Amino acid sequence: MTREESIIELGDWLRTPPGQYLLGWEQQGLDQAVTDAFGFHALQLGLPELDGLRANRMPHRWVASDILQVPESLALPPPMDALISTLPSPEAVSLHCEFDALPFPDASIDLAVLPHALELARDPHHTLREVERVLVPEGRVVIAGFNPASLWGLRQNAGRLRRSLGQGRERDLFLPQAGDFIGYWRLRDWLRLLGFEVELGRFGCWRPPLNSAAWLERFAWMEPIGERWWPVLGALYFVVAVKRVRGMRLVGLVRKERRKPMAAPAVVANRRRNAIELEH
Repeated sequence: MTREESIIELGDWLRTPPGQYLLGWEQQGLDQAVTDAFGFHALQLGLPELDGLRANRMPHRWVASDILQVPESLALPPPMDALISTLPSPEAVSLHCEFDALPFPDASIDLAVLPHALELARDPHHTLREVERVLVPEGRVVIAGFNPASLWGLRQNAGRLRRSLGQGRERDLFLPQAGDFIGYWRLRDWLRLLGFEVELGRFGCWRPPLNSAAWLERFAWMEPIGERWWPVLGALYFVVAVKRVRGMRLVGLVRKERRKPMAAPAVVANRRRNAIELEH
């Protein structure tokens, strides 16, 4: 399966009952994560079916895609919080580019949203480095991804194992078959190495991996229990990180020159003490 086919497959999967369940939670989490982000330029990489910037009020917002096909729009859920106002993007896709070679200068983007972009990227490390490059100091990145350490991830891995042994079928895979699911703690390590500070980490979607909308609704009682007792086992995670730029430190000759004026009062004090001793 090519990358273009895998990206299209993820968009089609979002129209299934479990995909709609995931889409509702993910859209709500993105609305809450971007509503208080301020600046002038915001960028969403991938998954244009989901409007990750609709709750953000920046004047310039782009949705970038790395395939030429414009997907059909999905019926997005309304915001769960009545205080969050939305501003839909004027175009479903505003920019076509490769995510590991973004056409933006250094330190030019205030907010970057990556819904499953790293999972389908050719090189997730390079993509994350590009995001760090284009973000301004104190700029924010919001990343959403599938959690491999969840019931959904375990079922997906079991289906892949059966298929590798020649015993599985295509329907054994619960999630889209393409994509490298990145663990939550692994992603935090990547961000830390690039100079990001994780501001928020959150998990969601604790219902079991079921294809029926009726059965998913029956297990709605697992949401509050999962959030309280096993939060890290949610099928999805959110990470909000801030790009930190450490201050400069003066060393060498410049540092010595800054200390020279500090010695002047001591010299004056010594002269005054000698003058007093001569008078006596």
